[in-house]
Amino acid sequence: MPLPIFNRFGDLPEGLHQATLDEVITRFGTWTAQRRTVTARLRRVYELAVGTGKLERFIIFGSYVTSKSAPNDVDIILIMRDDFSLMTCAPEAAKLFDHAQADAEFGVSIFWLRPAFLLRGTLTEFIAHWQLKRDHTRRGIIEVIS
Repeated sequence: MPLPIFNRFGDLPEGLHQATLDEVITRFGTWTAQRRTVTARLRRVYELAVGTGKLERFIIFGSYVTSKSAPNDVDIILIMRDDFSLMTCAPEAAKLFDHAQADAEFGVSIFWLRPAFLLRGTLTEFIAHWQLKRDHTRRGIIEVIS
């Protein structure tokens, strides 16, 4: 199913929409130079996260998945398997799991967790929270699927 059109605010409609990485790039990644730059960062992060062998879910939110022509970065949530360990990560991939280092090295904003370490609520509730914008309205976010 194709990604839905933007609403009048330039956001995807509320909800968790699924798409392949190629579909995401086709829709959001090529229409300005800034988007092409940010898309290259997104692709690199995706490759590193998949390369851990422990990626369960990869979710994109924020200005990258809007109609904004020049997003500064891409916001990503990595849901890792419960048996994921930083100790077994390749050094470059390990940078993804330090928010400040991921921003400095890759130009992305990454949040991550292992489901077993949720302090409250469910994983579905955790993911739904990222649909909430600063003005308390809700937007759509994307889960990258294989």
